[in-house]
Amino acid sequence: MRQKRRNHLPAFKAKVAIEAIKGDKTLAEIAEKHRLHPNQISDWKKQLLAHADSVFGSAHEEKKYSDERVKDMQAKIGQQALEIDFLSKVLGQ
Repeated sequence: MRQKRRNHLPAFKAKVAIEAIKGDKTLAEIAEKHRLHPNQISDWKKQLLAHADSVFGSAHEEKKYSDERVKDMQAKIGQQALEIDFLSKVLGQ
């Protein structure tokens, strides 16, 4: 009978990959500890290193986020200006 395939959560994969990057233990020791194949750990380690820059976001994403926030703030300021104008007319009568 075949063994059921295990699916690992991203947090677990990251934890194991970081453990491998640290280099305190060999891949064989880490594999035995977590009941994994050493090749799987190597793959996760490569993936983590390849995509580490996305953890902090790219400059393009930061600019996009900043532009969106500016537009949101400008919309709120415009809305408040309309409300203040309306209230000043109503209360001024």
